[in-house]
Amino acid sequence: QVQLAESGGGSVQAGESLRLTCATSGFPFDNYCMAWFRQGLGSPLAGVAALYPATKTTYYPDSVMGRLTITRDNVEDTLVLQLDSLKPDDTSMYFCAATTDWVSLSAEQALDATRYIRWGQGTQVTDAP
Repeated sequence: QVQLAESGGGSVQAGESLRLTCATSGFPFDNYCMAWFRQGLGSPLAGVAALYPATKTTYYPDSVMGRLTITRDNVEDTLVLQLDSLKPDDTSMYFCAATTDWVSLSAEQALDATRYIRWGQGTQVTDAP
């Protein structure tokens, strides 16, 4: 059974850090490009980080460059998103996703949600008052 389970979300104040984890099982993790997406209230789903399986090439949109870091552990089959210097605009539900359609993608294509076939249920990150 394919499973992607996000954890680590919570309520944090601006400037703080948070570490999200996606535990996976049921598919060959090290063959998949993995990514994190987020969706705020009333906003479309947006890619925030993608990571190729073999080369460890990463992609980020300019809006999060330098603040978010995606990493993977191909032994433990887990994906991590480190969020630093959090801003109120980072408040969203965060999802991890997986795709085998990753060869020769541009950054924009790697962060296109329509390419991803396996999804977790999400974990909420909220800006604390």
